[in-house]
Amino acid sequence: MSEKPKYYITTAIAYTSGKPHIGNTYEIILADAVARYKRSQGYDVFFQTGTDEHGQKIELKADDTGVTPKEYVDNVAGEIRRIWDLMNTSYDKFIRTTDEEHERQVQKIFRKLYDQGDIYKGYYEGMYCTPCESFFTESQLVDGKCPDCGREVSPAKEEAYFFKMSKYADRLIEHINAHPEFIQPVSRKNEMMNNFLLPGLQDLCVSRTSFTWGIPVDFDPRHVVYVWLDALTNYITGIGYDCDGESTEQFHKDWPADLHLIGKDIIRFHTIYWPIFLMALELPLPKQIFGHPWLLQGDGKMSKSKGNVLYADELVDFFGVDAVRYFVLHEMPFENDGVITWELMVERMNSDLANTLGNLVNRTVSMTNKYFGGVVTDKGAADTEEERSVDADLKAVVENTPKVVDAKMNDLRVADAITEIFNLFKRCNKYIDETLPWALAKDEAKKDRLETVLYNLIESIRAGAVLIEPFMPETSGRILSQLGDGKVTEKPEILFARLDVNEVMKKVEELHPQEEADESKADGAGESDAAVIDIEAKPEITFEDFGKMQFQVGEIIACEEVKKSKKLLCSQVKIGSQVKQIVSGIKAHYKPEEMVGKKVMVLVNLKPARLAGVLSEGMLLCAEDADGKLALMTPEKEMPAGAEIC
Repeated sequence: MSEKPKYYITTAIAYTSGKPHIGNTYEIILADAVARYKRSQGYDVFFQTGTDEHGQKIELKADDTGVTPKEYVDNVAGEIRRIWDLMNTSYDKFIRTTDEEHERQVQKIFRKLYDQGDIYKGYYEGMYCTPCESFFTESQLVDGKCPDCGREVSPAKEEAYFFKMSKYADRLIEHINAHPEFIQPVSRKNEMMNNFLLPGLQDLCVSRTSFTWGIPVDFDPRHVVYVWLDALTNYITGIGYDCDGESTEQFHKDWPADLHLIGKDIIRFHTIYWPIFLMALELPLPKQIFGHPWLLQGDGKMSKSKGNVLYADELVDFFGVDAVRYFVLHEMPFENDGVITWELMVERMNSDLANTLGNLVNRTVSMTNKYFGGVVTDKGAADTEEERSVDADLKAVVENTPKVVDAKMNDLRVADAITEIFNLFKRCNKYIDETLPWALAKDEAKKDRLETVLYNLIESIRAGAVLIEPFMPETSGRILSQLGDGKVTEKPEILFARLDVNEVMKKVEELHPQEEADESKADGAGESDAAVIDIEAKPEITFEDFGKMQFQVGEIIACEEVKKSKKLLCSQVKIGSQVKQIVSGIKAHYKPEEMVGKKVMVLVNLKPARLAGVLSEGMLLCAEDADGKLALMTPEKEMPAGAEIC
């Protein structure tokens, strides 16, 4: 009997600066879905996550709160682990960079790289971003601020050790070119090659002397090992790597990692620094690094300073664990950023979970009990061509769905895999509409056909429940327990209850009253002298003139910069069943990733025109204030793409 194939998957280790929001939590849920799926396919999975606990930012936060850095990270690491456990994630190891064995190995790795000439001592002078713990040259800054997080930077100079990045750059370029699957999605690979590797790598600062909360360099204790050499090595120290050649059996089995799952904002460190460190240690490179997009709250990246943070435990209190898991996995595109709001959560809860899935299971179990006492067998009763056709079509979907799901999961297209499973549930609902079990029940001669229909439904739902387990494990178990083994449960359980969006939003406001007040104040709401603008009036038009214009709600599904223009963005806008390409002069006001997921007002029947050589098939409506700031016009309430504006 052959051994199971191994599969080693990791998340980025979470930085212990504070409680993780739902955008941070998305990554561990995504990794868990992949890990569970691989286990279901017979793989021997090792799933590692953990916390990154050193650095100047931690030292400053601990000082502000009057505790030691270790006390501070112990508390935050405990909170992170609580959230990971709350979301029912099945990690095998939770590593902390303050773990004694990790610290010991980092010191040994640093010494090894120094002894072989890859690390040397020098001085670093540049602009330093404390939150990102990164140095930048003046040319790398964006508007004088950190290019990664947009915060203020300050000049810094200190003695430091450096790693000779350029020594391994050509070898890394060769590896990336020879292994197109190494960096995913492809857009991330192109970014790393064009923006960093091909222009030439600078040597990397790998120690600091301006703070003490870190792993000391054992042969020069004034220095502490700088964050990335410390943090990235967790992927090998966590499975038993030893720098002196005494690595564990697990390390030899599991390395190289099959998948490093990380956020797109740290793709550079994982696809350039980490592979080069591994080359210097003469270790194989991970098989794949996937830089997933961000989960945005409303119209921007979640940030406590913006007051737009959603937390997993709050969402779970409203919707339950599996509903939150479903939403973040299903709503995140493969490459573009996803959007989460309370309103969208309610919409998905009601439409996908309560209606498509929950109602399907409930009425199937109820009918099986009502008509056959909970027990049905396959009578094979399909007497007409129509009956044989609908049965065959349902069975074809059931048989094909696992194959499609497997293909999607192998490409890490998790949202698409879930969509395929829910298409199976939708096909089951359609089958009920086609076969009309309640009508069959009125005719005793149709009893065998009715039993066959319910049998087909139960087995189809069972197949879908098995497939949904990696994504919604509790729901999968609850469905399978209701379907039973030969007999369905006597009383069907409500899987998901429908919610009233107004009631939910009222509770949200009660939960965060101060935040609502702060947002209103920031928006100028409630001020006695509300800002107004008078503009020059245009000639009057008739209702007939207005009637010639067709306005509809559109959903932006993709957006990118127009390369030949400093002002234009090109959006793909879903309007009903059509997708229109619309070019807009709003680049100064919106980033492409901010546009994706927005519901907007569109002038649909504007004559197509080419702007900077790109075809535009409509117009997005915006408002403009006295300072020239633009805001896209969006529906006040949730409306479907294609809804007419009248």
